[in-house]
Amino acid sequence: MNMFDLTGKVALVTGGAHSIGFAIGKGLAQAGATVCFNCTSEGSRVRGEANYAAEGITAYGYVANVTSEEEMNALVAKIREEHGIIDILVNNAGIIKRIPMLEMSVADFREVVDVDLNAPFICAKAVLPGMLEKGHGKIINVCSMMSELGRETVAGYAAAKGGLKMLTKNICSEFGGANIQCNGIGPGYIATQQTAPLREKQPDGSRHPFDQFIIGKTPAGRWGEAEDLAGPAVFLASDASNFVNGHILYVDGGILAYIGKQP
Repeated sequence: MNMFDLTGKVALVTGGAHSIGFAIGKGLAQAGATVCFNCTSEGSRVRGEANYAAEGITAYGYVANVTSEEEMNALVAKIREEHGIIDILVNNAGIIKRIPMLEMSVADFREVVDVDLNAPFICAKAVLPGMLEKGHGKIINVCSMMSELGRETVAGYAAAKGGLKMLTKNICSEFGGANIQCNGIGPGYIATQQTAPLREKQPDGSRHPFDQFIIGKTPAGRWGEAEDLAGPAVFLASDASNFVNGHILYVDGGILAYIGKQP
């Protein structure tokens, strides 16, 4: 199983202090990687390092805004100085605004695209010179089922994640010959704080209608857990995926493969 060993590798997980980013960071660390992550505040950085420490992992948090080219270039340089050239980038940081399109302001739309699409471009651009220098690298973009599908109220998110899918393919196209693999993970519906409003119990104790819809639409019959993404991330970060490039690995319990039950 040495092909999955990440010992000696340096990983940067954006937004890696909690939720999906934390689960992926934890998986990479357990496979041997040195894990670094960024946060938007000092408090989040401290809590993130404590979360890793509670799992017996020493991870290194930094405060940096993924939408700032200047801050991310400085962060990548600092990580290189303290830990070495980044071998693995996980573009995980993201936001969603559930607003009907006609009610969504252009400012809100731009904010979602800035965090979910522009930031992965900024972060990839920051780490690629080091990967080229080292002669290898792994970039993992956290995409979404909304890279393939649309749904009411998520115009900005779907547009950004669809763009991220194509950015993934383009990085593969441009840097594959330099032994750099860029792939995406497309989570299905994952039980996180971000999706908690969609799983709230109704006043009568019944499941939220959207919760019922997702359970019925997913062959696995459940929401995913953040930990379900750790194994796929380790695979895409490791030598086991050296000939996998430009691919989006959907971790969705089968939802994209399923037309649903007949009413």
